[in-house]
Amino acid sequence: MTRDRQIYRVTLMGSVVNLILLVGKFAAGILGHSAAMIADAVHSLSDFLTDIVVIGFVRLSCKPADDDHDYGHGKYETVATSIIGMALLAVAVMLGWNGVEKIVRFIQGENPESPEVIALAAAIASILLKEWIFRVTRKVAHEVGSQALEANAWHHRSDAFSSIGTAIGIGGAVVLGNGWAILDPIAAVIVSGMIALTALRLLRKASGELLEESLPKETVDRIMEIVYEDKLVRDIHNLHTRRIGNRIAIEMHLRLPGTITIEEAHRHASEIERNIRAEFGQETHIMLHIEPIKHK
Repeated sequence: MTRDRQIYRVTLMGSVVNLILLVGKFAAGILGHSAAMIADAVHSLSDFLTDIVVIGFVRLSCKPADDDHDYGHGKYETVATSIIGMALLAVAVMLGWNGVEKIVRFIQGENPESPEVIALAAAIASILLKEWIFRVTRKVAHEVGSQALEANAWHHRSDAFSSIGTAIGIGGAVVLGNGWAILDPIAAVIVSGMIALTALRLLRKASGELLEESLPKETVDRIMEIVYEDKLVRDIHNLHTRRIGNRIAIEMHLRLPGTITIEEAHRHASEIERNIRAEFGQETHIMLHIEPIKHK
């Protein structure tokens, strides 16, 4: 199965789960008089919408390089990750604000309506389903090397966390009675904070890639180790690295003995490229500039 088909398949599976959950959560939230469950339903709605974003942008990112995009279209995945992060952050702010308003009204003397058992049942079902789809989606993301799909997986996990907080709040209110109904909006605020942290992490990663941030030091060190496996290489300089969607780009200058022929230098460069691609993937962009060793 091709990379894009694997992504489409698991994302479609997640979107079906999200559609079922958002309908079920809205119904349970309304029937069960739970603000936290309605907030959780909005989170599932954002999950469903980001599934659509992933499908659309991954299709674009899989397009090969053309006259207008010499490095391919991989950055579309980074854009998708940014959109997912912003959607998560917007959801977190909305849920948190709604919860704070209810807490303030409670402090002012207004007692929130106690949630019903149906809302608790919906929260438990959501935890189980979302944790399952998180694990499935993340497994595929690692197999195909898709940052957008991994971001979407964490979106699923954030919904599971949201439902855990919701279940605790609703469960406490159901078990302890109407006097503890304030636990419901408190749970919504705590969950919103967890979602915001996930969103900021995704946005930090995506912004780094859009701003051409270098690869992590451990990755750069590994690249240099692979290059120095060729005993003729005496120096690496002007090493530049970055990420383009699901693949990486490497550009560097290498010094080889000036006494070898152009054909020999080419053979060594080709071997280095093969070794790097064996480590980081066949789609890795590599640009090598060969220079003779300087003699003092």
